[in-house]
Amino acid sequence: MKIYVGSKNPTKVDSVKRVFPEAEVVGMEVESKVAAQPFSDEETLEGAINRARECASHHKSKLGIGLEGGVMEIEDDLYLCNWGALVDEKENVYSASGARIRLPDEVKAGLEKGKELGDVMDEYADKHDVRSNEGAIGIFTNGLIHREDMFTHVVQLLKGQWEFDQQ
Repeated sequence: MKIYVGSKNPTKVDSVKRVFPEAEVVGMEVESKVAAQPFSDEETLEGAINRARECASHHKSKLGIGLEGGVMEIEDDLYLCNWGALVDEKENVYSASGARIRLPDEVKAGLEKGKELGDVMDEYADKHDVRSNEGAIGIFTNGLIHREDMFTHVVQLLKGQWEFDQQ
C-alpha cells in the first residue's frame, strides 16, 4: 500500500509511518488552501481535508492523508489544536482531532500580530525549527508529548475509522 501525506514535515510523515508501518509513505508539498496559521477548528480541519484530497487526487487508488496544526479560541483563551483527514480511493473522507492545551498569553499575543505558531515558538523557546521537532506541545508539556505523538494519535483515529469501513 502507498500513502501520500500532504506535507514533507518530518513530524507529520513520521507519524503516518508509525501507524502504517507496512506502507510506503511519501510526503509531498500541497496547499492547505487555508491561512498559514489556521485560527479555528473549522479552518484547521478544512486545511487537513484539502491536503488529503490533493494527495488522493494526484494519486488515484492510493490513500491521501492531510495533517494540520492550528489554534482555536475558547472565551479569551487560545488553545493548540490539530486535525487530520484521510481520503481513500473511493473519495471517502475520514477526519479526527487530537489533544488540546492552552497557550500562554505571550504566545497568543504573537499569533494575534499575524505570526505563525512555529515562528512564535522559535522565539519563545529560543530554539530553531520547533515545528519540525517537538512542536509547541513538546515545549509546554516539558517534553512528555511531542508534535509527532499528537499527529500519531490523530492518524490512529483515521486508520481505525477507515479500517472499520473496510469490514
